[in-house]
Amino acid sequence: MHEIAAGLAETRKGHPRGLYLLFFTEMWERMSYYGMRGLLVLFLTSKVNGGFGWSTSEALSLYGTYTGLVYLTPIVGGFIADRFIGQRKAVVLGGTLMMIGHLLLALPTVAMFYAGLGFLIIGNGFFKPNISTMVGGLYEPGDGRRDSAFTIFYMGINLGAVLGNFICGTLGERVGWHWGFGAAGVGMFLGLVAFLSLQKKLLGKVGLTPVKPEASAEKAESSGEKKGFTREEMDRVIVIFIIALFVVAFWTGFEQAGGLMNLYTDQKVDRGMFGWEVPTTWFQNFNSAFIVLLAPAFAALWSWLAARGKDPSIPVKMGLGLLFLSIGFLFMLGASDESAAAGKAAAWWVIMAYLFHTMGELCLSPVGLSMVTKVAPARIVSAMMGVWFLANAAANKLSGVIGGYSEKLGEFDVFLYITIGTGIAGVILLGVAPILKRMMHGTDEVKPAAPAHQTQGGTAAAA
Repeated sequence: MHEIAAGLAETRKGHPRGLYLLFFTEMWERMSYYGMRGLLVLFLTSKVNGGFGWSTSEALSLYGTYTGLVYLTPIVGGFIADRFIGQRKAVVLGGTLMMIGHLLLALPTVAMFYAGLGFLIIGNGFFKPNISTMVGGLYEPGDGRRDSAFTIFYMGINLGAVLGNFICGTLGERVGWHWGFGAAGVGMFLGLVAFLSLQKKLLGKVGLTPVKPEASAEKAESSGEKKGFTREEMDRVIVIFIIALFVVAFWTGFEQAGGLMNLYTDQKVDRGMFGWEVPTTWFQNFNSAFIVLLAPAFAALWSWLAARGKDPSIPVKMGLGLLFLSIGFLFMLGASDESAAAGKAAAWWVIMAYLFHTMGELCLSPVGLSMVTKVAPARIVSAMMGVWFLANAAANKLSGVIGGYSEKLGEFDVFLYITIGTGIAGVILLGVAPILKRMMHGTDEVKPAAPAHQTQGGTAAAA
């Protein structure tokens, strides 16, 4: 324990300051996204206070389409940033469009609601892949701090989710839906102000200019290399696509949090605590709160293991993530049994599900973001980050479709199928992990840590 604690202290002190600017910017953007996401299906199914009064399947279908498109547009946004405008300009453009989108949702008309969703989808396409790529750009290839950096960055995502569900969720459920949507726009505005104010000071040249493919080609010609992708590069790209298939299975289950699990908690969970009924959106904060509590420990653990040459491979970590997710849904099966027998399920079932889902998320999501920045060829890294989010797009749409079957099959059967599917996927990924690791050709490996004075100098250069 002492060694892990020491690793945690090193993790906090040994990162460039630019990481914390990206952390803060992402925190406010995720506050706006998760605040809005927590309200979306509740607003769509509500028959009071201006809600649309849709059925569960209709609401979850739109939820899946929206969240799927949110993760589809990063392919285009990553490509445009790589080739034309650079990552920083893409982040500013995306954040501005999302701020406008949230404010449009606050206007009480159906036309403005759909227009707002459109702005959010396009804006996220520019913002999401490029801010993640800039985190990787702060570190040299082989830097063992990269996985822990993405885990710290992930804390910002989930701290923002906590703020979003508390602020936007409470305003939306208790004051008015459109107050919650408007508060999400304010959160995005704060993130933009922070980024624009401090980017030059803290980020140096990271993300400032697009990658120029012609420069890469000239470099390849001068060194005698062939144009295009080498065999090793193709192997690495193939690995990203293969692992992305398993990521689809993970997020299809995980994203039930904002859809079916959200509606289930609202309708069939006893939310009374200390004589007060807890707002439904607050339950999604358990995942975010667990992330904030556990992410430092996971970051320290990865750093501690990497320093000793015992860090599990990326596919192994992600396979474990799928198994943790599967275990979490076992608790939802228990909740479904109890609510079927007694009318309401105890809240602890859902809380325990979120705990295991969180552990799975920490094994898979930040590690996956880090993997793309390590393994993808440098000239297409933002585009490959977009491809990575394509898996999220497919998963989010599948999540809404699968969740919608609860009207026909019941929650128990849906949760059962997810439990079995994610468990099998986790076992398969662990089985093929050695093959995938070989295909990465060492790009996932870390270099021995440099002395403190060299680390600081390298950080300054990278930042």
